[in-house]
Amino acid sequence: MRASADPHPAGDRYVVVVNHEEQYSVWFADRELPAGWTATGAPGTRQECLDHIEQVWTDLTPRSVRASR
Repeated sequence: MRASADPHPAGDRYVVVVNHEEQYSVWFADRELPAGWTATGAPGTRQECLDHIEQVWTDLTPRSVRASR
């Protein structure tokens, strides 16, 4: 049996992105951002970006829902 390749090689660089609902995600730093998403910081490893998201995204409720409360 052949081992599968790591889907997130250690050398890949990522960036944290956020959309209009203030939802966060991780995107490849060397790719064009998808429509509706904005980069929110310096590139890093996937884990660094996930760690940053864990610190800043404390309320997972979409912005539009928070605003209607």
